[in-house]
Amino acid sequence: MKIICAPDSFKESISAPDAAAAMATGIRQKFPDVTIDRCPIGDGGEGTLLSLLESVSGDTIKTKASNVFGQPIDTTIALLEDRATVFVESAEAIGLSLIDVAQRDIMRSSSFGVGEMIASACDQSPASVIVGVGGSATNDGGCGMAQALGVEFYDQNGNLMRAPITAGMLGEVARIDATNRLPALDSISMQVACDVVNPFVGPNGAAAVYAPQKGATAEQTVQLDDALKRLSQLIKRDLNCHLGTIVGAGAGGGLAGGLVAFAKAKASSGIDIVLEAVQFESRVRDADLCLTGEGSLDAQSGSGKACSGVARLASRHNVPVVALVGRVNSDFAQTTFPGLTEYQLIGADLPIETSMREAAALLAEAAAATAARYKRP
Repeated sequence: MKIICAPDSFKESISAPDAAAAMATGIRQKFPDVTIDRCPIGDGGEGTLLSLLESVSGDTIKTKASNVFGQPIDTTIALLEDRATVFVESAEAIGLSLIDVAQRDIMRSSSFGVGEMIASACDQSPASVIVGVGGSATNDGGCGMAQALGVEFYDQNGNLMRAPITAGMLGEVARIDATNRLPALDSISMQVACDVVNPFVGPNGAAAVYAPQKGATAEQTVQLDDALKRLSQLIKRDLNCHLGTIVGAGAGGGLAGGLVAFAKAKASSGIDIVLEAVQFESRVRDADLCLTGEGSLDAQSGSGKACSGVARLASRHNVPVVALVGRVNSDFAQTTFPGLTEYQLIGADLPIETSMREAAALLAEAAAATAARYKRP
């Protein structure tokens, strides 16, 4: 029997690689003869870099970049095993988890550090660069990132705007000039791994949906959406790029849209990019059972999230898929999750805090029990 363990991370509890390891440990303790393929995954958000390195291997490259407030920090990018692809995880520099709740100030935040990481990626002379944009603390439409790559922004008086541009400065932008953009970008295929499908602006856009989660007040949220609308108009006028047609342009506080506009990237489903990178379909086709998992199942879980991508591809080869999860929201409907055979709650009778703390042991136990139910005679 072959079982593939392909979980996402359980937010604020356990990483995807550790979750896959826990599943494998539980199964082996009960069934030492079972073949196990550990294939942790991610959808472009925080932790995707570690999952890729666990699933396909590669080399880490240490880089210097700026955090959301322009302070220098150590970051990591990954040169994948094909030696032609570099993965950049935006959350390494501008992740919301890097900023204490009391220090979060979305209007002072910038994505400049992501541009610095992309420049470092280009130094490796890759054929392609993948940028994961999930988990960011910014809402600057990628303008800070663009500045780090040589794009210039001018205010209404024709003055070159200082770097880094922050979300609070977006309303000052009057003209965009990409003439001096990093030349290496012209010869590199760049993909944006979007973890959500939100548009750039509007009631479902980057600001309206996610800015409050990053500490924005109601007034700031309106201000940011207005600024992003103005920015999208300038991008259409000066760069001939219409972000209104780009699905997922609002991911990462509009960073995804900024990458499309300023770096000529292609926005795609993050989980689809990751599953292709780890060659998931070829690995799952001969499996007898696929275990996936994440912290919570909700109404959005079936819409391009990590576990839904796993279920979709596994079911294509008639492999049963069981999701081991920490909790299930009342709005979750399995009918909206194609390919999912069933889900199992870990620590169902425990307080959520205990379940999160004991995730490794609970996953091991649940994985072993699930394997027992699906094991062939």
